[in-house]
Amino acid sequence: MKPYPEPVVTRFAPSPTGRLHIGHAFSALFAFRESLDHGGRFILRIEDIDPARCRPAFEDGIFEDLGWLGLEWEKPVRRQSDHMADYKSALHRLDGLNLLYPCFCTRKDIQEEIARSGSAPHGPEGALYPGTCRTLTKDEREEKRARGLPYALRLDMEKALASLEAPLTWTDLSKGTQTATPGILGDVVLARKDVMASYHLCVTLDDHLQGVSVVTRGEDLFYASHLHRLLQHLLGLNVPVWHHHRLLFDKDGKRFAKRNKSVTLQHLREIEGMTPEEVLHCSDRERAEVTN
Repeated sequence: MKPYPEPVVTRFAPSPTGRLHIGHAFSALFAFRESLDHGGRFILRIEDIDPARCRPAFEDGIFEDLGWLGLEWEKPVRRQSDHMADYKSALHRLDGLNLLYPCFCTRKDIQEEIARSGSAPHGPEGALYPGTCRTLTKDEREEKRARGLPYALRLDMEKALASLEAPLTWTDLSKGTQTATPGILGDVVLARKDVMASYHLCVTLDDHLQGVSVVTRGEDLFYASHLHRLLQHLLGLNVPVWHHHRLLFDKDGKRFAKRNKSVTLQHLREIEGMTPEEVLHCSDRERAEVTN
């Protein structure tokens, strides 16, 4: 018997940066079915902290597509852009633990520093940040701030790991107990230059605030759960269980993407004439293979 928590609360949390595609449908239905199968609750969350890419029209499209599939979710829907104060408070707590530092590096700065090093360590997202700004003195940081240089806030991973009294673990419903190894991501950005928040910080805090007990998402984000488990510990948050499902690929072996309009639910509905039942049937077949 899988160790499902009580109650089961799942969520689907898309970003309104394009129309949903068939891969999104599978992920949303996976979470929805998990809640239904265990008499739980299903939450829809809009992750819209990227002001340059998020659009109201795409948010409307999310509601339209999920409604067409027959999904029902709790209201009101949480929009991350409405809750920046929550993320600011979390950052303040981490800063109080002396675990954050400002990073003034541009992408070009980082690439050049990595090139100079010759052999930079790599993680699941590529080369790790080389720590250029970690060693800046207080005066140097203040001088850069005084000049108005934009900066991100990074987690000092070495300090964060040193604060642990014992290894952290987390549970994946298909892979069992995992030992958290957040160091694979290095000094991650927890607050971006353009908006004082980041995916990793927001999603972890939102899941806690919304009482999510089963985090369902694709295997491409399996690595992120190691980091999120650390953030939960540092911020004193609830620890859910995870269920990472496999990804869907097209006939050429490529992951479905928003830029491929031929696989959006809007296209399948309006151009291909596909019915919700056909999408649901495909999703249920895939889910049966994932969960068995």
